[in-house]
Amino acid sequence: MVGYESLAWIKDKNGKEYVCPIDALKGDISDRVELNEDERRACMDVNLLIGTERW
Repeated sequence: MVGYESLAWIKDKNGKEYVCPIDALKGDISDRVELNEDERRACMDVNLLIGTERW
């Protein structure tokens, strides 16, 4: 079963936030300058989910 605890929230150098499966990050859940192409495909841009407005 996959749950919230199997996800990581990653922020890149531009301040964009992504939600990623920890497995796709190979355990590296630190914020980073950029996600590589494989990581980006496995992750979802949080702004696409909730928009860019603050709530």
